[in-house]
Amino acid sequence: MPLSELLLPEFDAEMKTTRTLLERVPEDKKEFAPHPKSMRLEQLAPHVAELAGFGVTVLTTPELDFAKSTRTRVPFESAAQLVKVFDEGAAKVRAALKNTPDEAWTQNWKLSFQGKPIFDGSRFLAYRQMFLNHLVHHRAQLGVYLRLNDKPLPSTYGPSADDKMGF
Repeated sequence: MPLSELLLPEFDAEMKTTRTLLERVPEDKKEFAPHPKSMRLEQLAPHVAELAGFGVTVLTTPELDFAKSTRTRVPFESAAQLVKVFDEGAAKVRAALKNTPDEAWTQNWKLSFQGKPIFDGSRFLAYRQMFLNHLVHHRAQLGVYLRLNDKPLPSTYGPSADDKMGF
């Protein structure tokens, strides 16, 4: 079985949970931040939405230098708009993941800014650390923002306090 086939169920589960969280982002709390050093919701929620598309870069290119990137940041217009951005990125990553041959996972992948290294390792490690774990990390932060604004949290790796599943 190809490695990508083993990774697809995990990918699908993480994308489903992330999508549900983005659907619940409050549109009237864009300026909210739980701490002065924290991103505002209008920064964090679009970052989570756009991270889905970052996986495509990891899976289809040998490197990325942020300083040379022409990508524009996703604005926060609405929860529905963020979900749309997320869905488009997730679909592209899923297709790239499905088509990634086993030998590609051991190839080197680099991330830098103005030539200064941020990450340099196998594509597999880049996919896990720089993409998937990064997405889950910021999704967890977003969950805290929702909780602090009394928005219900979806189950992630088991029921949340908002689930009415009788546990």
